[in-house]
Parts: sequence; structure tokens; C-alpha cells
Amino acid sequence: MLKWLLTLFVALLVLAAVAPGLARLGLGRLPGDLKIPLRGRVYYVPFATTVLLSLLVYLLGRLI
Repeated sequence: MLKWLLTLFVALLVLAAVAPGLARLGLGRLPGDLKIPLRGRVYYVPFATTVLLSLLVYLLGRLI
């Protein structure tokens, strides 16, 4: 259980870092993705994008 929680946390960190680049593709603006403006900076918490990309990776893994 701890491995999955750590994996999810790392995935959220990576997606939060690349969220501005993914916004050009339409990801990061899904319902469930949070943008938190705080002290002049915008923090991204892409929950829905994480679920969508995880599902795509899972399906790709099942096909291979």
C-alpha cells in the first residue's frame, strides 16, 4: 500500500512540474485539476490528468 501511495505522490509531482507544457495539449484543464494561485505563483494539482494518464499507461501495458 505504501508503494502505491509513494508512486501516486511522485506521479503528482512530475505532472505538476510539466503541467504548463501539457496545457497546450488540453491536459491540465480537466474537471478535477486544481490551479491554486498563492502569493503571485500558480500551483497546479492535476488530479484528473493523473487519473487519465494512469489509465492510458495501464491500457498500454495491458496491450503489450
